[in-house]
Amino acid sequence: MSLHSPIAESSRHGFMSGYLESLSLVERLHRLLLDVIKDEFERLGVLDINAVQALLLFNVGDNEVTAGELKSRGYYQGSNVSYNLKKLVEMGYMHHQRCEMDRRSVRVRLTERGRDVRDVVTDLFGRHASGLQDKGVLGPDGIDQINHALKRVERYWSDQIRYIY
Repeated sequence: MSLHSPIAESSRHGFMSGYLESLSLVERLHRLLLDVIKDEFERLGVLDINAVQALLLFNVGDNEVTAGELKSRGYYQGSNVSYNLKKLVEMGYMHHQRCEMDRRSVRVRLTERGRDVRDVVTDLFGRHASGLQDKGVLGPDGIDQINHALKRVERYWSDQIRYIY
């Protein structure tokens, strides 16, 4: 089968359509995740923190990190993480301290208030995981397949950034 045969072109077009649908799903799922987190905090009457900030607190967890470390882990864009870390420190959700070695760098960790937010998100995700399994939406094999496929796409995209530019 030649690369330009009608069958190959149809297959390529079909794959492209599927790829674009996957990209759209990833974007929609991320926005939906933020909406679900926002709704949980509204339900609890916690209105001074947004979903991105709550997710940031969840991802920091029990660690002490810099903004650069959060960005390098792939959680946030540079200016976004710096802005949100600053706001979280101002609102009392995080402690910050200048690094001894590099005075330009600031390390942050959760306060008790920040750990409370992290716990709310942890509980929410726990309920989701149980619900997905209990309702038969996804089982262990399904979640493993999704994670495996997404990691392969992540690796491919990372390679594109490293080797093309």
